[in-house]
Amino acid sequence: MSRYELLNNVAHKDLRVITRFGPEFGDASGTVPAYATEYAELQREYPIFLHRDRDSGEYRSVALLGFEPEENLFLRGSRWSAAYLPGHIAKGPFLIGFQEQQVDGELRREPVVHVDLDHPRVSFDEGEAVFLPGGGQSPYLERVATVLRGIHDGVEGGKAMYAAFDAAGLIQPLRLDVKFDDSTGANLTGFFGIDRDRLASLDAETLHALHRSGFLEGAYLLLASLHNMRHLMAEKQRRLRGRDGAQVP
Repeated sequence: MSRYELLNNVAHKDLRVITRFGPEFGDASGTVPAYATEYAELQREYPIFLHRDRDSGEYRSVALLGFEPEENLFLRGSRWSAAYLPGHIAKGPFLIGFQEQQVDGELRREPVVHVDLDHPRVSFDEGEAVFLPGGGQSPYLERVATVLRGIHDGVEGGKAMYAAFDAAGLIQPLRLDVKFDDSTGANLTGFFGIDRDRLASLDAETLHALHRSGFLEGAYLLLASLHNMRHLMAEKQRRLRGRDGAQVP
C-alpha cells in the first residue's frame, strides 16, 4: 500500500530517508524502470530493454538487474555496486504529482513533489534529512528534485521516442537464452530491442527525422547497453560459484 502526501516543510519537517540498500527496501528486483533522459549513464553499466505494457500496449524501457524476478546482481549487502544509480531507485519515496495552480493569471496543472509515507525508506529516526532546521530544502532533497525532473522529462520524451522507433520498424522482440554453466541458465522473454540491421538500412529521410528529434542517439544507446550483458552474466557466474562453495575472488 502507498500513502501519498504533498510534501511540505511543516508536516514533514522531521522526515528522513534511509539511503542504504537491501531487499527490505524493495531493491530485490530483476528489472527497474529506465528513463530516456538517463540512457547515457545507464548504458555504461546496465543492459536496457524495451517492454510492452500489457494493458496500454505502450512501450517502456527497463534496465536489467538480474536473471530472475527478484534477483538484483548489483546488490552487495547494503551497497549498490555501480557508479550510476538508476533514477527510479535514487528518487526514494518521492514522486512527481500535479496540482492546479494560478500561473500568470491562468489555471495550470503544475508538477509538485509528493512523498509516500508508507515507503520502507521513510523514517523519522535515521537517514538523510529532507528539510533543513530552518525549513529549507536539504541537499538531499535538491538532488531528489533533480532526479524527479529527469524522470518526468524522460517519461514524456520516451513516449514520443518509442512511437518513432515503432513507426520506423526498429523494434523487434527478443528471446534471450543464456547459459551460466553446464547445468544453469535462464530464459528471458517479453523484452524488445532495436533491430540493428533495420537501423542500418533506414532511408535518409527517416534517419534524418530521428536525428533531428534526438531519438537516433537513444537507439544507439540502447544497442550499446547490450554489451553489459557480459558483465551481468559474469557476476551471476561468480555468485553461482560462491553458492557451490568454490573460492570466489
